[in-house]
Amino acid sequence: MSAADAPLLRLDGIVAGYGGRTVLQGVDLNLRAGERIVLVGANGAGKSTLLYVITGFVRATAGTIEAFGGVRRAEADFREVRRRAGLIFQDADDQLFCPTVIEDVAFGPRNLGQSREEARDSARETLASLDLLHLADRITYRLSGGEKRLVSIAAVLAMKPDVLLLDEPTVGLDPDAYARLGEILLTLPQAMVIVAHDAHFMAQLATGAILLSDGKSHRGTIHHHAHSHSHAHLHFEHEGSGEITVGFHPHRHWPAGN
Repeated sequence: MSAADAPLLRLDGIVAGYGGRTVLQGVDLNLRAGERIVLVGANGAGKSTLLYVITGFVRATAGTIEAFGGVRRAEADFREVRRRAGLIFQDADDQLFCPTVIEDVAFGPRNLGQSREEARDSARETLASLDLLHLADRITYRLSGGEKRLVSIAAVLAMKPDVLLLDEPTVGLDPDAYARLGEILLTLPQAMVIVAHDAHFMAQLATGAILLSDGKSHRGTIHHHAHSHSHAHLHFEHEGSGEITVGFHPHRHWPAGN
């Protein structure tokens, strides 16, 4: 396999958990350039845990993590991973902590060594690319939930990552912010791993899927079928028992219950 064909991320046989409880019991994941992989599974299946394993915030007790061409084991190995794989938390308030939007978006570039003015220029450029420049001087804590979500993505994109890791990005969004988020993510070139439950959102974005169940991973593909309404199925291979099919029907423009 050439370097160009190699996965950006490759996890093999990952075992990990919290407080003495094993959550992941042999999880595999491969992410290549241009892919947008959704992670699906029941609450507590380990979806967020897997994102934290990728970035080194949770240590795997077994298995192999390769990221951007290198095996990652020690804390020092994950510093590059955190720069090149931008993690967007489920709660934007966990990510935004500066007084104004421009300062929040400039924070990452500043930490990467840019001067104050260079970092602010990078922040303005990123906000403009997302049609968010009008928020630059706003007080961060006064933003709406949807605005905070979009600004948290801008803060990560300002560091020019190769991969985006998104943990339930649609939670709490109103219809306008929900639609805008989908539009933005579809235009971005970064490969993505997205934790999601929303059927419409998954069908809109996903190029592939991984089901986490009983601590194991089951790779799936997205199949779209032409009907009178949009109709898609996730198909997963389940070791030892044939194929698991998880179907969703994303025919609504706005998901019920959000």
